[in-house]
Amino acid sequence: MTAADEVVSNQVTGIILAGGLARRMGGVDKGLVAINDRPMIAWVIDALRVQVADVIINANRNHEKYCEFGCAVINDGNLDFRGPLAGFARGMQAAPTPWIVVVPCDSPLICSDLVRRLHAALMAEGSRIAVAHDGKRLQPVFAMLHRDLCADLVGYLDGGGRKIDQWYEKHGYATADFSDAIDTFSNINAPADKQELEEQLAKHNEPTKTQNE
Repeated sequence: MTAADEVVSNQVTGIILAGGLARRMGGVDKGLVAINDRPMIAWVIDALRVQVADVIINANRNHEKYCEFGCAVINDGNLDFRGPLAGFARGMQAAPTPWIVVVPCDSPLICSDLVRRLHAALMAEGSRIAVAHDGKRLQPVFAMLHRDLCADLVGYLDGGGRKIDQWYEKHGYATADFSDAIDTFSNINAPADKQELEEQLAKHNEPTKTQNE
């Protein structure tokens, strides 16, 4: 991490979203699903922790198990099960830093410069929201947001709003290009995705061979 990256990371709290119902996975808690013998959220924590000042897990069940990973754990509170935006809002309320970065619990291949790229997009556009783009589509649950958006977001949720894109459009947002790091967005939405992701992780963790080998 460069000195500039460290300055940025000290202003950011990572929020891992693990509060969903995972209906397509039969209701299992996706963050605790084992990928190559490790809970998926452990991969996410390792990838995110080195990029931010602190990590908070947003979960609505299995709090004791999530606490074992050494992070603060918060639920949706009175915003319970209103979708990912509820996790955004609770993260803003809990974060001690001006900025939060949100990521889902089921994407273990998060790139090592996620925070730096999102921050650079913010600075370039002068925005309070930056959202990842994989080259084909927006990835709305990979984002950096300023904490002072919290009151507006809670009002949006209390008014029945649930759509992330709609709330983003209300404020305007910067787009960060991740077209060269699309593995960041690999996740498990159904049981059949598990083997594919395990294969990706195995490839991702292969040692790089030198020319003399």
